[in-house]
Amino acid sequence: MSETLLAVRDLGKRFRVRRPGSSSGGGTWIRAVDRVSFDLRRGETLALVGESGCGKTTLARTAMLLLAPTTGRVHFDGEEMTGRSRRRLKPMRRRVQMVFQDPYGSLNPRLPVASILGEPLAIHRLGDRRQRRQKVAELVASVGLSEDDLARYPHQFSGGQRQRIAIARALAPEPDLIVADEPVSALDVSVQSQILNLLKDLQDARGLTYLFISHDLGVVRQFADRVAVMYMGSIVETAPVETLFAAPRHPYTRALIAAVPKIGRGKRQIGSSPMGEVPSLFDPPSGCPYHPRCPLATDVCRQTAPELESIADSHAVACHEKDAA
Repeated sequence: MSETLLAVRDLGKRFRVRRPGSSSGGGTWIRAVDRVSFDLRRGETLALVGESGCGKTTLARTAMLLLAPTTGRVHFDGEEMTGRSRRRLKPMRRRVQMVFQDPYGSLNPRLPVASILGEPLAIHRLGDRRQRRQKVAELVASVGLSEDDLARYPHQFSGGQRQRIAIARALAPEPDLIVADEPVSALDVSVQSQILNLLKDLQDARGLTYLFISHDLGVVRQFADRVAVMYMGSIVETAPVETLFAAPRHPYTRALIAAVPKIGRGKRQIGSSPMGEVPSLFDPPSGCPYHPRCPLATDVCRQTAPELESIADSHAVACHEKDAA
């Protein structure tokens, strides 16, 4: 088996949308994901971070081929997946599952928990009816709930319990990779820790690989192995989690880390919060997309977009002024 489970190369996704306030037809193309490449190794957790609207979820869904890529390639477990039919993608569908942000909206309110957890088993034709009932009982126990909960409906649970059900559903077809899209952002802080610990325990027990989407760098520092920072559809920095927090090189990464709330006095700020607003995708800036907000921007930043370049082992950054940052 290859050490790399998911390999994404030059992945791009464009959407044709109508410009706000425009009454003319046709619309215009916007680039939600722009030439993104990354590898996700077996058993690791890669976090995608960035401000809202930077393309994290679109990238994840395109990498899962829930959205058809406009450009680029996706390889899963060494096999090319891009362009395959729905039928030929079904084996990958079983091995890649998703946990969504909203633990209520992602569950069918008309189904009891037993049916919610049994549905993926039936779709992928895993086991007979008796084996599925046994599997459902094992799943609900694995996320800290009881068999008595199988007859209840989603509205009868708390937010944290509903997210446990969503995690159990993702585990049902025994996937290799789970894409967790802001899985704790809708939960109370005390419950967030419980869910993160559950995800970590399941990873250790089952050898799971996570693509973890979050805007909360505090959560990311606690949970991830590597981090990829996104801005306007592109990855601008990637590094092991401790390296990124100890020595961020992109001005945007520094600004994000500086914006994390700190408790107590004497906490040294390593940058300033991102200045200004994110530019519109309808009128993206020339050159480096971050230059209108960057305190280090020079003429070359305004004219030429930087490439993501390796600066150390497992640390890459897309910035013309990375040495000055």
